[in-house]
Amino acid sequence: MDWGTVTTEDLIEALREVDWSSPPRPLNEFFSRFTVPRSSNKWNSRLKCNLYYYRTNYFIMIVLILGLGFLWRPLAIFAAMLTALTVAFLNDSFAGTFSEKVTRTVRRVSPHLAAKMRPPLTPVIRGRPSSKRAIYICGRPRWVFVSLFSAASFILWFVSCGLLTLLWALTIGLLGTVLHASFRTPNLKARLNTFREEFRAVWRNYSEL
Repeated sequence: MDWGTVTTEDLIEALREVDWSSPPRPLNEFFSRFTVPRSSNKWNSRLKCNLYYYRTNYFIMIVLILGLGFLWRPLAIFAAMLTALTVAFLNDSFAGTFSEKVTRTVRRVSPHLAAKMRPPLTPVIRGRPSSKRAIYICGRPRWVFVSLFSAASFILWFVSCGLLTLLWALTIGLLGTVLHASFRTPNLKARLNTFREEFRAVWRNYSEL
């Protein structure tokens, strides 16, 4: 995959569909080799490749920076957790995994309630779903959970007065992410991972035909 031709919308869509449960890359690999990109095209391609390959490392780094910034504001920590969970619900893989784990846990206590938490069946016409598969969490549309958690996190942010701390922590975390992704030289593993994701994308498009 030529990351120089990948748009920002393509990268956001890929991050939205990717499985975030993969473990982070080792620290010796994460801080291995740094070089200055030779041109703006090289920098653009390297930035997108590293953002995708080290996505879990960057996520953990930003969470740690947020945690350090909120040590003196415990209520803001809960607000940040709700905000992170709200953003995570926008990822298809996380939403599906979260719904399955909650339903499985509830089934041990109340099978009848767990049956109500199943997503509705999608009508099938000529062997294909009649529409694009919607994402449900615990039997409810995803937007319900996103709206509820967004409202709760907004209230907690307002009560804790931690918005300024959040802005500073996010600025430092995002700046560190961009600097690392800009100067970290993509290794062979990153390139092989790129080829594997490209093959998965092609196979997924082929299977939908």
